[in-house]
Amino acid sequence: MFRWIDENIEKVVILSSYVIMTGIIFVEVIRRFAFGQQAAWSTTIPIYLFLWVTWIGCAYCCKTRSHLRFEEFRVRLPYKGQFFCIVVDHLVWIGFSLMVIYYSYDVVYLSYDNFSIVQGTDDVMQWWFYMATPIGFGMIIYRVLQNLAEDIGRFRRGEPMPIKANEASE
Repeated sequence: MFRWIDENIEKVVILSSYVIMTGIIFVEVIRRFAFGQQAAWSTTIPIYLFLWVTWIGCAYCCKTRSHLRFEEFRVRLPYKGQFFCIVVDHLVWIGFSLMVIYYSYDVVYLSYDNFSIVQGTDDVMQWWFYMATPIGFGMIIYRVLQNLAEDIGRFRRGEPMPIKANEASE
């Protein structure tokens, strides 16, 4: 069960958020143009759901190593230099993520403490959506640590580093 969650949690959250977001927009556009009505919350909930798509998607890109990287420089380095750069990348990701979690906590707590509700609703709390930021960046740290452990294992075994430019040239 844990293995399935580890493999699919980002996909499930992204797909669920995206389907709900798309469904709300689709239904409300039809309601607006066909019946002249629209739910007051239909323009705000999809925007808040996009937070989940974005930050969990970022964690997914870290997991699959498809995030922004500067590999043209790295591929020209010797093996130990490649490993050093990859470790630095991981440490920067972790440091940046910790900073985002630290500062986003204040936003989440302020929204929670003030009982902030989503505009156009009576009982949908904003902090539910703002939690996407610290949760997403927490998942980024988890995925980066997984990649770091994998890269250290590769380095110890003398296997090639996971650099896309290397993979394309093979």
